[in-house]
Amino acid sequence: MSNQETRPESASNSKPAPSKAKRSYSGAYLVAAGIFLSKIAGLVRMRALAHFLGSSEAADAFYAAIKIPNFPQNLLGEGVLSASFIPIYANLLAKGDKDKAGKVAGIVLSLLTLVTSLIVLVGVLTTPFFIDLIAPGFHGEKRELTIQLVRIIFPGTGLLVISAWCLGILNSHHKFFLSYAAPVVSNLAVVAVLFFFRHENNVSSLAIYASWGLVIGALLQLLVQVPTTLSLVPELKLGLQLKMDAVRDILRNFFPVVISRGVVQLSAYIDSILASFLPSGAVAALGYAQAIYILPISLFGMSVSAAELPTMAKAYGQENFNEILKGRLNSASRKIAFFVVPSVAAFLFLGDVVAGVLFQSGQFDSDTALYVWMVLAGSAVGLLASTLGRLYSSAFYSLRDTRTPLKFSIIRVGITTLLGYIMGLYLPQVLGIDSRWGTTGLTASAGIAGWVEFYCLRKKLNQRIGPSGLNIGFVLKLWTAAIVSSGAAYGLKLALPRSEHPFLSGLVIIALFGVIYFPLTYALGVEESRSVMRRVLRKR
Repeated sequence: MSNQETRPESASNSKPAPSKAKRSYSGAYLVAAGIFLSKIAGLVRMRALAHFLGSSEAADAFYAAIKIPNFPQNLLGEGVLSASFIPIYANLLAKGDKDKAGKVAGIVLSLLTLVTSLIVLVGVLTTPFFIDLIAPGFHGEKRELTIQLVRIIFPGTGLLVISAWCLGILNSHHKFFLSYAAPVVSNLAVVAVLFFFRHENNVSSLAIYASWGLVIGALLQLLVQVPTTLSLVPELKLGLQLKMDAVRDILRNFFPVVISRGVVQLSAYIDSILASFLPSGAVAALGYAQAIYILPISLFGMSVSAAELPTMAKAYGQENFNEILKGRLNSASRKIAFFVVPSVAAFLFLGDVVAGVLFQSGQFDSDTALYVWMVLAGSAVGLLASTLGRLYSSAFYSLRDTRTPLKFSIIRVGITTLLGYIMGLYLPQVLGIDSRWGTTGLTASAGIAGWVEFYCLRKKLNQRIGPSGLNIGFVLKLWTAAIVSSGAAYGLKLALPRSEHPFLSGLVIIALFGVIYFPLTYALGVEESRSVMRRVLRKR
């Protein structure tokens, strides 16, 4: 592959590149497969929650409550370990220093366990304070229920942080599938709890049971990874020897990423704060929309980035590293855009269909599906930027540079905060439209900020490694196919009668979209489409 080509030297030097590329791409597919299964299970969980909670005040409380314990998980979890721990640990493995790698892994585990335990304890004790920060618009029973739910969920978050350590070990050893498929058991635990208590008529009680399901699921998610993880690190030694050079490198990279992740989480909390002042159901609609919106980011952005990072980290220090990095970025960007561009089009034109297929039943009715479509349309603004931004951040992490992504994430949050207030709360009043449209303004403002962040990341990286990014002709082909496919699917949507249970009709509409998009991109000469078609037809 072109992104693995080096200067012609000897045959022995040129052969390993294709095998590394093949392993990287197969790793991306394994990550995608694991994420796909976990996201399907997550959607089953969301559908169960939507069925029983709908857009009620209990649903608002539940989705607000999830955000607070998620903070330490996102602060100390996968994203931070991918940026700080995996590059160092994977590089030690590449050098064959397994004993030192085991010591480093043990020290990181010890630190995570200690810090997470303290955060969970403080979080449980100070929950009312956090509720006033994250959802100041909640009052009375709604506020009290949110406090109760947060205190239940918080301990489960600590288990998920340790689970993220397992993911770091597994990914470094190129064991991608298990780590990303493990959340399946966590999601199904919530579904099982809701099914067991399905005859409970009180939606607040169901929200409490669902919270306990999250804790049980977090424990199961950790337990399914532990045996394989420990077998890969027989030299694992717990301890707090912070003077090791490798540990110092991890901590040096760790804190900028923690701050960066904290800044990103702050952006999500700002959305939640602003949404708490919007009409009832806004927080829940934001939660449902984010569950859909994160699908293409996880399946395509995260899968490619997660598979590429260990390989890029192992190549760090090679003479032709910049060329390898640039080639991988260009190839991976094309793969991401091939799937994300049609996702953007689907969110814009068929958001109600997608929401209806995934969630519409019980308390989640057609009006709620339309509301979620409003929110999805705003989210679509920054979808491509968010997925590509993950890839470029991974490139910086492979360069042992965690400070540059931090700087641009701060800029992103500043823009999100300013635009979120204007577009979410102020603009609907000025235009005299329903204040529920403010939720769309919130997600659109985050999308605009995402584009600014991605532009800055790409510009800065290009200054270091040379020009990279998507070819305009390639992007135009994708958008042409996506718009034509959306138009045909939208026409079918208008032709079909409306239903309160649109699962089957929605599947037909979405299937038509895909049936048109893939052959059309194939006819336009998009190589990624041809690669997908070859895999489907089992041709190598």
